[in-house]
Amino acid sequence: MEPSVASIHRYPVKGLSPEPLARVELSPGEGLPHDRRYALHVGAGGFDPAAPAWMAKTNFLMLMRDERLARLRTRFDPATAVLSIERDGKQVARGNLEEPAGRVVLEQFFAAYMGDALRRQPRVVSAPGHMFSDVAARVVSIVGLASVRDLEGVMRAPVDPLRFRANLHVEGLAPWAEFEWIGREVAIGSARLRVTKRIRRCAATDVDPSSGARDLNVPLALRQAYGHADCGVYAEVLSGGTISLGDALARQAG
Repeated sequence: MEPSVASIHRYPVKGLSPEPLARVELSPGEGLPHDRRYALHVGAGGFDPAAPAWMAKTNFLMLMRDERLARLRTRFDPATAVLSIERDGKQVARGNLEEPAGRVVLEQFFAAYMGDALRRQPRVVSAPGHMFSDVAARVVSIVGLASVRDLEGVMRAPVDPLRFRANLHVEGLAPWAEFEWIGREVAIGSARLRVTKRIRRCAATDVDPSSGARDLNVPLALRQAYGHADCGVYAEVLSGGTISLGDALARQAG
């Protein structure tokens, strides 16, 4: 079976729910458009949009610590920058992420929703061209679905691939074969990427993305079964192009 793209997701607001895509246009040196474009800052140090710098994920609302976020469903409209938030099928908040009034509405919602779990008032933050990635680079994250199924066998429990919050899910690889791509170039659709490193997993993967329940210990299972806590890889875009569902992946020679 030829490796191919099984699903594409972006996460417009760090820590919030994914948005499935049928296709995406990649640019050199960038992640997916609008992926991790915004974050909810709760750290002690401020984020300066005029001089944006990478900050550790602990400065933001995120699933590793704030599993309650997984109970929300969000929709982002790139044309209007409006974020809509639903819980149990009902809209509970809506605001424009690019306007002060809209940000205040969303900040107040998250302050009330998170309650005593927060030490500081959340602030919507963003900066042109900045990506709130877990690593100090603009990357695309890739997970092989066969690896997730292999992990399911080890854990003897279903493991939703969305626990890993990847941009691309790939079908047709052998389990853990994506680790062999480190340092290699991969053609996907009309884009070309270089795989840079494995992704070490944290307690965010313990959270069921549907219920928000912290019901598995994925990093522990990875370490016990495989001797590492890694699942998936990061890649940098070398040549831009379009990636669509079903597109083949080809590792480049060399």
